[in-house]
Amino acid sequence: MAAPTVPARPSGLKIWMMAARPPTLPAAVVPVLVGSAVAWRLGGFQLLPFLAALLAALLIQIGANFANDYFDFQKGADTDARLGPPRVTQQGLIAPAQVRNAMILAFALAALLGCYLAWVGGWPIIAIGVLSIAAGVLYTGGPWPFGYHGLGDLFTFVFFGIVAVVGTAFLHLGRIAPAAVFFALPVALLVTAILVVNNLRDADTDRAAKKYTLAVLFGKPFVRGEYVTLVLGAYLLLPLAIVLGYASIWVLLPLITLPLALPQLQLVLREQGRPLNAALRGTARLHMVFGALLTLGLLLG
Repeated sequence: MAAPTVPARPSGLKIWMMAARPPTLPAAVVPVLVGSAVAWRLGGFQLLPFLAALLAALLIQIGANFANDYFDFQKGADTDARLGPPRVTQQGLIAPAQVRNAMILAFALAALLGCYLAWVGGWPIIAIGVLSIAAGVLYTGGPWPFGYHGLGDLFTFVFFGIVAVVGTAFLHLGRIAPAAVFFALPVALLVTAILVVNNLRDADTDRAAKKYTLAVLFGKPFVRGEYVTLVLGAYLLLPLAIVLGYASIWVLLPLITLPLALPQLQLVLREQGRPLNAALRGTARLHMVFGALLTLGLLLG
């Protein structure tokens, strides 16, 4: 009888890539693209600030992922019963102290880039950077983590949607543009939908860990309705942008992603537990493609 095979341990680089969670990084890229496209449309695009903002956003997202990995493990939310993608701290692939130090490094590098961005955009950019880093830490860390008290959806909507898009446009233009506020809304809706799928999948294990997401507080039917509202809301805003004069008909380009959205809606309405990982990946992909087409539509018209 053959001896059982032992799964090979991933390489160091692969483990750190797992910790950084590349599938989540479009959530950082899309707001910068959309905010910069609004600035381009309004005649204020600047290349170097765009590149610096893009890199800073990626570092903040990676830092937030490290923070989530570290603090969820420390608080007991990540256990062997976890249904989602593997977490490196919970699996013992990286020591908690190393993940914590990587989090600090990512945020420190983002802050370093923020010095240049602050020189370009002034004190509002400093405020945005400080608040964004604080949100990344306090979502799962600190004495009263937002994500454990039903505020994760709100903070995701605000910081990874509204603040990220409006702040990027402000960096280019030096002012808050109404168009940037408007186009931040569909970005915010879809990035929040990603979190909703995650929380729906983890509702039972989160309840056991006393992590009170909206799925735990109000139940699975509530967050399923929330998901439908968020996704459909993003599409319904597109024609309104034309009516308000913020863009041309090219802004309707994201409508071609509806065939990608419909299967995710079906999964969220019908499934629970581990099968929702497919909806999580699909919603993240929807956010990315929708955001890329929205950016293209703004650039074209």
